[in-house]
Amino acid sequence: MKKGTIIAGTILMLGVGTILKAQDANTDTAVHHDDPLRLYRDQEFTVDFFGGGTLGQHDLNHLNGGRIHEDGRLGLGGGGSFFFVRNVGIEGEVYTENPDAHFIDETSGSLVLRLPLGEGGLAPYIFGGGGHLFDPVASNFGHAGAGLEYRFSPNVGIFVDGRWVFTENIGNYGMGRAGLRIAF
Repeated sequence: MKKGTIIAGTILMLGVGTILKAQDANTDTAVHHDDPLRLYRDQEFTVDFFGGGTLGQHDLNHLNGGRIHEDGRLGLGGGGSFFFVRNVGIEGEVYTENPDAHFIDETSGSLVLRLPLGEGGLAPYIFGGGGHLFDPVASNFGHAGAGLEYRFSPNVGIFVDGRWVFTENIGNYGMGRAGLRIAF
């Protein structure tokens, strides 16, 4: 877990520097940061609805179709984020794979660094943070990942991302998400 935390922290630090440098280089005085027609904005709040799937470290290390079919688990989740500036925000989410045992299997929070590619709608992002698992066994975790968002309009987009989750006592695993993002 300590090695994973150091790797995630290093990735985040490199990402922050890169994004802040790019933000300085892309500053356009003709476009105001609060422009409602801009696809990605400062002071932006988003709500996410997503489907996800998880696969354990052993299965990811020995990946094949049979392992995904047998051991992969699907779930649903939701969350929200707030971007202080166009490129830096925080995110919180809840996720469940088995609503019979616990309605919410995990909660987490992340620092998100995104880099919109012009005003074309695409924005790659990286994120890292941590949270708590309630099911199958109570455990704290850290995570780091990357994704891609596409905005159709200033208020509606889709996203896909993947992350590596470092747990205290149940083994590390991978998680992927795909969903709808509504921005305000």
